[in-house]
Amino acid sequence: MPLVVAQGVPTLFFRREAYERAELTRAALDARLGLTDAEFRVESDIVALGPIYDVDALGALVDELESTGLVYYEDFFELSGSWPEWLTVMVRSPGPTLV
Repeated sequence: MPLVVAQGVPTLFFRREAYERAELTRAALDARLGLTDAEFRVESDIVALGPIYDVDALGALVDELESTGLVYYEDFFELSGSWPEWLTVMVRSPGPTLV
């Protein structure tokens, strides 16, 4: 089932494999970013954190993720939430490739 992404604030997305490889923990990320239970979501091959209201903490986390070897856009990325309120954005991992 696709994840609905909040408008107006950032959400951080990970490939599940990269999240697990980096040995990130939900408790540490929740505490660091001030997330609630509803702001940590896993759907298939995607881990979504957000909406994230502490932009400074998000920036510091992105820098730290890159320093641990995760690659921005390949392993994770931040979706800013900059789209009009009349638009709903939903995210899901790709299904099987049709040939």
